[in-house]
Amino acid sequence: MKLGSSLSLESLLVNITFFRYGFIILLALVPFAASVFPQDLSSLYILTLIFLGIGFSNSKVVFLFLLCVIVVSTRTIVDDGFVGHMGAVACRLFTFSMVVFISANLARHYRKIKESKKELTIALAKALDSRDSFTANHSENVANVALKLAKEMNLSALQCEAVYTGSLLHDIGKIGVPEHILIKPTGLTAEEYERIKSHPEIGYETLKHIADFKTTGILDIVLHHHERFDGKGYPKGLKGGGISLFARIVAVADSFDAMASKRLYRDEMALSKIVDEIDRHKGTQYDPQIAGIFLNLLKNGEIQVPSHPADAKKHSIEGTVDKRHFTSW
Repeated sequence: MKLGSSLSLESLLVNITFFRYGFIILLALVPFAASVFPQDLSSLYILTLIFLGIGFSNSKVVFLFLLCVIVVSTRTIVDDGFVGHMGAVACRLFTFSMVVFISANLARHYRKIKESKKELTIALAKALDSRDSFTANHSENVANVALKLAKEMNLSALQCEAVYTGSLLHDIGKIGVPEHILIKPTGLTAEEYERIKSHPEIGYETLKHIADFKTTGILDIVLHHHERFDGKGYPKGLKGGGISLFARIVAVADSFDAMASKRLYRDEMALSKIVDEIDRHKGTQYDPQIAGIFLNLLKNGEIQVPSHPADAKKHSIEGTVDKRHFTSW
């Protein structure tokens, strides 16, 4: 998966500041370019207008039009020596305005699509979590912790967004697991546990046709968030750096919320116990670097124990060692 190029291009497309400064620089270059390259500079003007439209797409129409007038005036001065035929100037203003407004509308439409995708993702995550009151808000809690980890690791804004989105959807495959297994208050049978373990692959098959999820690494999170650093995880048994960075981040966040949450079959764990478990499993279950960063954030109070439904009831299972103890189930 070529993650870097895809994320870099998308980061550029949503970077309004880049286009604003680009517009100013390109407009300032016009007189210099005209003196060095006296031939037609139409391409430079069109590029300047595109940068104008995208960079100021959030601005009012009147402001966009005024900026367009500045560009037309600059071209009139540079090309016609301060005086231009009014008809030509009016035609130029109309043409330039169309380029600016089309660019601005396309930029706004692109952002609207991204916002709609985000809202759909949140809706899917909430629908999944609503199947079990004991895991309500689990996906959102995991996403918030994973996002803090990603930011602390200095990942780009688009990479952080991918981590957040993938975290919201990491358990989407549980839609294919019978509800009586998900909410079973006693230990799982071997067959039931295998059904639980199938949810990463179900989630992958559910989302794999969304091309954007593949190029941004979201599918890697869905498929590999239960892999272990020592290669003893599932479904592929990947090891170390063979597991995607995003999935390694989510694995830590997922386990933390699971241990900090009350379940039908056990109470939530004390914070000191959670710290001990994550520290003890560095290099085996978790990427040691990511686990270390997590523990530092937890120690500094930048990560808080998440809140969960107050009406969750404790079900004691004496004598049963449940395999779900250190997973996100």
